[in-house]
Amino acid sequence: MSNLLYSKPFKLKSIFSNHDLDTSNLGESISQNLELIIFTRYGEHRHNPDFGCEIWDLDFELVISERIWEEKFRQSLLKSITTYEPRLYQVGLEIKMTEVEKIFSGIKIAEVKKKVEIYISGRVNLTGEKYLFNTTLYLSPLCS
Repeated sequence: MSNLLYSKPFKLKSIFSNHDLDTSNLGESISQNLELIIFTRYGEHRHNPDFGCEIWDLDFELVISERIWEEKFRQSLLKSITTYEPRLYQVGLEIKMTEVEKIFSGIKIAEVKKKVEIYISGRVNLTGEKYLFNTTLYLSPLCS
């Protein structure tokens, strides 16, 4: 079995032109897998409907309490990470949601979005070293 870690997305043009696929190091590979988990909706993966997270269902949910929304998303994502990223242990996860507003001055339109900051920490099984990952998503464009 090969120990190579391949970069995503795969560049199939490389295969067809007799070149090797791009490889990545362990940290990059873990980050790419975490992004895939975050950006995949439950049921979207044809062979594993449990792969992904709930953010895409929560995106259009009326937010009564930011704390409840954050915790619901945190639990969903934590479950997916511990299930589908076995190269990490002692996984910690923090979710922060805020609203941001952008005003388009020329046309007098205001756009409000939910800004969701995701912070993931853990330890790499193979080496025991600390692993940190963060990303930001902007959801639900509301215009007025």
